Amino acid sequence: MSSPDPHVRVARNSSAPAARGPVIAVTGAASGIGAALVARLAESDEVRQVLAIDERRGECAAAQWHVLDVRDPAIAEKLRGADVVVHLALDLDLESDPASRTAYNVRGTQTVLTAAAAAGVHRVVLCTSAMVYGALPDNDVPLSEDAELRATAEATGVGDLLEIERLGRRAPRAHPGLNVTVVRPATLVGGTDTALTRYFESPRLLVVAGSRPSWQFCHVEDLVSALEYAALEKVEGELAVGCEGWLEQEEVEELSGIRRMELPSAVALGAAARLHRIGLTPSPAGDLAYTMHPWVVSVGGLHDAGWRPRWTNEEVLAELLKEVAGRHTVAGRRLGRKDATAAGAAGATVALLGTAALVRRARKARRRI
Repeated sequence: MSSPDPHVRVARNSSAPAARGPVIAVTGAASGIGAALVARLAESDEVRQVLAIDERRGECAAAQWHVLDVRDPAIAEKLRGADVVVHLALDLDLESDPASRTAYNVRGTQTVLTAAAAAGVHRVVLCTSAMVYGALPDNDVPLSEDAELRATAEATGVGDLLEIERLGRRAPRAHPGLNVTVVRPATLVGGTDTALTRYFESPRLLVVAGSRPSWQFCHVEDLVSALEYAALEKVEGELAVGCEGWLEQEEVEELSGIRRMELPSAVALGAAARLHRIGLTPSPAGDLAYTMHPWVVSVGGLHDAGWRPRWTNEEVLAELLKEVAGRHTVAGRRLGRKDATAAGAAGATVALLGTAALVRRARKARRRI
């Protein structure tokens, strides 16, 4: 399932006759999903031109590059002539400062939507996450794409994604003639680093007693092909993207070969909140909900348009396990090899919780001085 060589793409694109299709701009184009989408669009006979926007120049020579920050109002001039903008310039890094991350994500989306309207662009494609539906014990399995968004801002980046969706809903009212399509991937795998991929770096899979987690994955390759569908206006509206069906926790444990460690809800959530509050882990307690309750989604909109995922949940899980091999994470915190070996399996969690207790005692001692 490897992608074609990018140099082959460039050669093929440059020798092909000029396409009559749309001019598509992509933000966040120099790396990750943005770079993969730019390369795919540059190869397509259905695309006339690709405008690539980022703070540095990427590798795709077939695209027209504009180097600037998406928060710069000057982006409106760079978007002139574009028919569609795919906005992928988001910061969802676990290690980013939350306030700075939110400022970048929200201001960047506001600027892109306003600039697109000013430049005469008729469609903007936003990419958020199926996490916006929320992970709740009473969720339907699967959730329909038009299900209410019940997530809260308690998990990493989810508050930003909810605000981005709000901006996307408001934009057509504020800018008549501008349409917004939203693509929401399930648990994303393929060169990604999230609280959910780190879950599989642990020596034991944490299972909260009484929970019923269900796992649905989305490989980056499938997300890129879904974004291409949206950019070519083969689909519109609010769309979920992911593998067909889902895996129950027991299936995940059997396929991964990683045993579970079950903890009471109060212990797991309380420890996660304390560890995050004192800075020992990057993930807030809200991230745990997505490993406790189902948030599986239907991908009916894309299916109706003829799109199909190339990857299955089983294949994506196998790919994820290859990617995380050799990494050691406990409660979302990466450990060095020496630390993980010394701590052992369940002992690693005990050691981390013990560290939190020591920090609390030290703080109390300082206050008494």
